Amino acid sequence: MPYTPPPDLAHLDAAQIAALVAARRLPPVDQWNPAKCSDSKMRIDARGRWFHDDGEIKRPAMIRAFSSLLRKEANGHFVLVTPFERQSITVEDAPFIAVELQAIDGAQLAFRLNTDDLVVAGPDHPLRFCDMETHPRAYLHVRGGLEARLNRPTYYQLVELALASGHEPPSVFSNGIAFPLTTAAA
Repeated sequence: MPYTPPPDLAHLDAAQIAALVAARRLPPVDQWNPAKCSDSKMRIDARGRWFHDDGEIKRPAMIRAFSSLLRKEANGHFVLVTPFERQSITVEDAPFIAVELQAIDGAQLAFRLNTDDLVVAGPDHPLRFCDMETHPRAYLHVRGGLEARLNRPTYYQLVELALASGHEPPSVFSNGIAFPLTTAAA
């Protein structure tokens, strides 16, 4: 089955985004606990690129398939999980990168990830900010402890929205939740 790019986020309304999010069926990796463990020899670099044995995986369909098997363990390590095997994978920063942002009716912030998944910020998908004074970064919770780091253009777009809000500290809002652009307390 050939890879079909998703529709343009800028042309979707809240209901269409919600339908696309609901249609994405992910395997129940949180329920799988296979005894067999190994090393996948895979890594996700800080720019969100996937590698196997230092060769970059460039096929979007493969990356999307592997990303659906990704899980963060209680010890903070990342694994790819099937019902039969768990394989370690190295993640340099966050496993996903938020590459596009669409503000919808001033009430929601929808993000497209580098895997073409859509995530709407809110109570189940909070934003967090790090090192706002020295090396600012923003992260979006995707699922099960997995996060997406906002790429630079998406981060700057978010900052523009926060500054335009007129709130102090500058904040963005999505699904009824305020996300101030301040470093979260540890």
